[in-house]
Amino acid sequence: MTSAFEPINKQAVASAFSRAAGSYDAAAVLQREVGERLLGMGRDHRGEQLLDAGCGTGHFSRRWRELGKQVTALDLAPGMLAFARQQQAADHYLLGDIENVPLPDAAVDICFSSLVVQWCSDLPRALAELYRVTRPGGVILFSTLAQGSLGELGDAWQQVDGERHVNDFLPLAQISAACADYRHQLEVEWQTLNYPDVMALMRSLKGIGATHLHQGRDAGLLSRRRLAALQAAYPCRRGQFPLSYHLVYGVIYRD
Repeated sequence: MTSAFEPINKQAVASAFSRAAGSYDAAAVLQREVGERLLGMGRDHRGEQLLDAGCGTGHFSRRWRELGKQVTALDLAPGMLAFARQQQAADHYLLGDIENVPLPDAAVDICFSSLVVQWCSDLPRALAELYRVTRPGGVILFSTLAQGSLGELGDAWQQVDGERHVNDFLPLAQISAACADYRHQLEVEWQTLNYPDVMALMRSLKGIGATHLHQGRDAGLLSRRRLAALQAAYPCRRGQFPLSYHLVYGVIYRD
């Protein structure tokens, strides 16, 4: 089972997020909100050692340190990890992949991974790795995107040139199945962000590094002509251009 319907070029993902390191925090409105909610699901856990798996700029590594945790920040993107280190966001820093975490078994009490595992090739493997490095009595906290996310953008692109040009995300049933071997709970919600125009919407995606598309989906350069066609095809509600996210929050208990 994979987290996309096409192979994921992880080097391209890492490069896209590295390039976005300097602009990410200013653009990451939804990511902040989702991460804060996920943090709230585990903030009362007494464990001290925490892995921020897919730490990005280190914003939530810093938040966990403020709560007294010893934080190891892990990211696949060298640029993001360098930015987190520059911000002194964590206690330790690791360059690596969630599907092959460079830590021994039972190394931490809490694994925190917010809006990251949708970039993994194999969700069950990623969750198994987080479970492996978590001590008995610990928890794995994760959030991800499910099928239907970015739907308005995909529909508009399809009207423009017959291709959706957005990433596929796993159906909710497949995310649930990936958790089935563990004691867990899932919460699901939809959130919609609104933008004054399609250019602002596309800039927000670029600002968080989320413009890298899985193999074969690149929309190419966004010329004025293509942008105008996209805006004309995009649903507009009361002068706003919506972009929806199908969010999944998961807590896995390490027995």
